[in-house]
Amino acid sequence: MKTKVLILMAAVLLVGMSAFAAGKKTEKINVAGKCGMCETRIEKTASAIDGVTKADYDLKANKLSVTFDDKKTSVDAIEKALAGVGHDTDKYKADDAVYNKLPGCCHYRK
Repeated sequence: MKTKVLILMAAVLLVGMSAFAAGKKTEKINVAGKCGMCETRIEKTASAIDGVTKADYDLKANKLSVTFDDKKTSVDAIEKALAGVGHDTDKYKADDAVYNKLPGCCHYRK
């Protein structure tokens, strides 16, 4: 009887833990950037999105590692926000007017 109870408790615990972690995802997103100001802007923009818990931009690789709750946001929404502040992603290109307002050191297009 004790064994059945322990198995049942373990099963309930595992189901509860998987439900808790189910919404948490980490993805890498290609984001164009050129300098430290870009890095700050990209991380700040991603971090401000509801559901994002971590955003770390690798300037050399031009990749944003972002951890988020996929019940609150998506890679698509994150990419749209980044394009909205002047940074191209694989899926979205920043509007030329927004891009042109970036400081000169942030201009990554050739």
